[in-house]
Amino acid sequence: MRTRHRSAMPAWEDAAPPPRRHIESAGGAHAMAFALGGVIALAAIGVARAAHARTPAGPADGAPLMRASLQPVAPVDLQRYAGRWYEQARLPNRFEKTCAGQVTADYTPLPDGTVHVLNRCEQADGRIDEAAGIARTVAVSGLPGAGRLKVRFAPSWLAWVPFAWGDYWILRLDRDYQVSLVGTPDRQYLWVLSRAPVLDAAALQAELDYARSLGFDVDRVVRSSSSMPEPAPAL
Repeated sequence: MRTRHRSAMPAWEDAAPPPRRHIESAGGAHAMAFALGGVIALAAIGVARAAHARTPAGPADGAPLMRASLQPVAPVDLQRYAGRWYEQARLPNRFEKTCAGQVTADYTPLPDGTVHVLNRCEQADGRIDEAAGIARTVAVSGLPGAGRLKVRFAPSWLAWVPFAWGDYWILRLDRDYQVSLVGTPDRQYLWVLSRAPVLDAAALQAELDYARSLGFDVDRVVRSSSSMPEPAPAL
């Protein structure tokens, strides 16, 4: 597989987030969390999110309340969250428009407290599209260790530009750190990530149902190829 690099995330991509996802991000998955794009796109998304951030905070535990301000999971142990995540589903985004196969996000904690992000997605011709970035935590009053991060896929010399950073909010996370629901506060980006390449259909539906209760338009969700089990061999 040939790898090509882009300068912008799903996994913690938002800008994100996921990836590309994953984590996209309007950068590359969380945007994972997956998440790729240019600095201009990041700027446009940043303006919208800055306006949204001025709304009052919602329930501290992230309880399902349609259109209320979202809250991230707290606390999140980034050491346990590190490693590889497989994208299972996402809201459509232009950064992953050409992804036709498996989408992954790899998170590696760094000594300075940031996290290295590497998002990959398989193209229809088998090539691997790859985006590397950096994620940093964002403090949330009253929620120590909250899973609220910013992810940057733009060049390091643009790190001082606020719009170069995309949102990556962990909205739901099981106790074993096996399934993660990642989104952005404007509800425009969403990823379901799992440690397993293929997540149980019932578990995936439970994540999507929860996302719906938070106000995400899950009817538009795209199932990732990695979330679909291999067909049974012909007899």
